[in-house]
Amino acid sequence: MKIQASAEDYLEAIWVLTQKLGRVRSIDLATHMNYSKPTISVIVKKFREGGYITIQDERYLVLTDKGKEIATRIHDRHTLLSQVLMAIGVNKKQAYEDACKIEHVISEETFGCVKQYYGKIKI
Repeated sequence: MKIQASAEDYLEAIWVLTQKLGRVRSIDLATHMNYSKPTISVIVKKFREGGYITIQDERYLVLTDKGKEIATRIHDRHTLLSQVLMAIGVNKKQAYEDACKIEHVISEETFGCVKQYYGKIKI
């Protein structure tokens, strides 16, 4: 099932925050993404219903295997694409912004080729 780019960004943010904080609540996600708590509540409800997250003790958000697969795929794309863009001279801020857009539309085949090529030329 294909989900929207914004949903991929939310899942990636949950994964990144989990790596950073250990446990993530809705308020952490709202702060990180600069959205209101009500907006995040709507997203969290949709993610629970879609099987992308579960809510555990004390209202912590936990990615399911399905959610984690999407989050890590998007994060890996974001990280590599940012590195490639910075390697060719794009400033860090712009590289992160552009990578965030590209990560959602680049095909698996093209991303695989970029990853393989970058791995060969990276010093």
